[in-house]
Amino acid sequence: MSDPELTHLDDSGRARMVDVGAKQVTQREASARALVRMAASTAAALAEGSLPKGDALAIARVAGIMAAKRTPDLIPLCHMVRLSSVEVDVQVDLDAGVAEVRTVVRAAGQTGVEMEALVAASAAALTLYDMVKAVERGVVIERVELLEKKGGVRGDWRRQA
Repeated sequence: MSDPELTHLDDSGRARMVDVGAKQVTQREASARALVRMAASTAAALAEGSLPKGDALAIARVAGIMAAKRTPDLIPLCHMVRLSSVEVDVQVDLDAGVAEVRTVVRAAGQTGVEMEALVAASAAALTLYDMVKAVERGVVIERVELLEKKGGVRGDWRRQA
């Protein structure tokens, strides 16, 4: 028999949303990242804000925030969570030709915000791709990953380096 907390299927095999109604409201936090790999010249244009579409870093930050807020609309069976904050930061390593998107999402709720952090990182990375594709089509989005989660009955978790 499977643990009902870990499955999204009912006894008849139909998809269902996990019932979190009996869970305590606790402070939740999750952080995630995505890497966007490109040529050094493209990274320089990104960092300078000189791309044809404009300031990609600012647009990517806004896209990540907007995406975190819309996560239940994008991920089936994901609970709606009232977010208290979403942070999206993008750092560009000119030598490596990599933009690193990092997100932190916080909420007081009955379920975690890992998906919101991952969706924010993914949307920001996709936005960077969209903003740089006029300069370089070979950009690669890689390593979309959860870095850390805090709160909840299962406790804290952190990715090991």
